[in-house]
This record gives sequence, C-alpha cells and structure tokens, in this order.
Amino acid sequence: MDINQLRCFIAVGEELHFGRAAQRMEMMPASLSRFIRLLEDDLGLRLLNRSTRNVSLTPRGAEFLHEALQVVAAFDALAARYREAKRGERKTLRIGVIDSAARGLLPGLLNLFVREYPDADIHLTEDKTSNLIPRLRSGWLDVIFVRPPETLDVNLAARFITRETTVLAVPAQHVLAQRQQVSVADFHDEAIIMPERRTRPHSHDLTMNIFKSVGLTPVIAQYADEKQTILSMVAAGLGLALVPASYRNMNTDGVKYIDLQLDQNVPGLPLSVMWYAGNEDRFVTIILDILTRYHQELVKDL
Repeated sequence: MDINQLRCFIAVGEELHFGRAAQRMEMMPASLSRFIRLLEDDLGLRLLNRSTRNVSLTPRGAEFLHEALQVVAAFDALAARYREAKRGERKTLRIGVIDSAARGLLPGLLNLFVREYPDADIHLTEDKTSNLIPRLRSGWLDVIFVRPPETLDVNLAARFITRETTVLAVPAQHVLAQRQQVSVADFHDEAIIMPERRTRPHSHDLTMNIFKSVGLTPVIAQYADEKQTILSMVAAGLGLALVPASYRNMNTDGVKYIDLQLDQNVPGLPLSVMWYAGNEDRFVTIILDILTRYHQELVKDL
C-alpha cells in the first residue's frame, strides 16, 4: 500500500464514480481500477461494491475512507512542513515542460532567470502533460509548463500563459512546400498524421477543430503520440501534420513548415504554468515573476 493508492481510493470513495474519479486524478479509468484492486488485495478485504451502473462503499470501505483521509492529510502536512524547511536552503529549481514549450517559451525564460540568478541549479524534465502533473503533485517537480488539464487538482495552482500558433508540416518535396501560407482547403484531402485523443487531447482536438471549422473531417493516415515521431513520418512522405509553430526551431531534415490561414474561432494550443498551491519557494516565485514582467516578449513568437 502506498500514498497514491490511498489518493485513488479517496477519489473513488468521494465521487462514487470511476470515470469522474479518474478525471480528477488525471488517470485512465482502467489504471485507477487496477490501483483499487491492488489496494483491496493488499488489505485482503473488499472496499467497494461495483455494478454496471453504480459504485458504493462497503461498511469496511466507509471506515477505511475516513481513516485514509486522515492519513493523506497528515502526509500532505508533513510534506509541506519539510518543503517549507528546505525552502531557504535549496538552490535547485526542478522544471517540467512539454516538448513545444521546451523549444518555444522556456529558452527565453531561463535566459532571463539565469541572468538574475547565475548560481541556480536547474533540472529539466521534458514529458507529456499527463506525466508531468502527477510528478508535480507528488513533489518531484517544482513548476511545470503544460497543456491545462480539464479539471484542476485543488492542491495545484495554474496560470494561463498563451495559445501557441499552429503550422502545417509537409514533406520537403511536397507540392505545397514552397508556399508561404495555406488554408485548410489547400490540403483538406491530404493524409494527416495526428495523436490519439487519450494521449494528447489538446493536439488531437485542435486538428479536428481546424477541419471542422470549414465543415470537413481529416483523412487520418496514422496515429502517433510523440511529435518527433510525427515529424519523421512527415519527412518519410506518410502524410502532413499540424504542429506548434515552435517546431520551426527543430532541425528536422525533409520537413517544411507553412503558416496556416485559419478561422478566428479556432483557438491555438493552450499553454499554462502550474505549481503546488501555497509553494513559496523563492525560485518558483522568481520564475512566475519573470514570466509576468516579460510576458509579451516571451510569447510574441509562439
């Protein structure tokens, strides 16, 4: 049994619905259900009554929920106390960042930060939003730059930064490669490479909405999760892709990036900064302050 299993059980016990609890925990329902089964196996008792229509607590489950809430609250208080004690002595800033922000926003932001604090030790972790949020929640990261989740954990704070511009990635030899700008009508019948919604919901929805804005649906050739994989497929001539404009900064052989002429009602990819609510670590405070002071300069090319 670990603290994450307790958090999962609390979510299900309070929501009495695996779908809502999974959304709250930023997990897939199947993964959440597996955590609960493992917890019940560890304890050797059934905590939940499950049916196809509803979920309820067993009498022992209700007792366990009451005590689990106390254990998690005590753990969080202990963790917060030690974070506070360490605040004045730590000189490391642990940042999590999604791929597009690592190439677009973060270099300029860290340049400004290092100018003011050249002795700071910075550790970067690049990953997907779905992997970074749990690391922030568990205390392994101090601040993250991610796509905003559909629901925000009450223990986390978030601030919207900007919406990133999207460009069309095409093979270097494609007929559109020499164009400076295109509309959806120019490539509506081309094969499209995109991520599945369960792994990258914002990128998936953006592609779908861009086509939907002109009454069309994309011809999906391949699904791929990682942007580098998508761009490699584009370079190989397997299709086109809609990617953040910051990917122009990548040295991807065989790929050209073209500006998109889009309906104004189609928003770009949202980018937010998140941190642990109440975290007064001086480096986190400084990063947020720099982001505020230089906001327009940092987002002008995104």
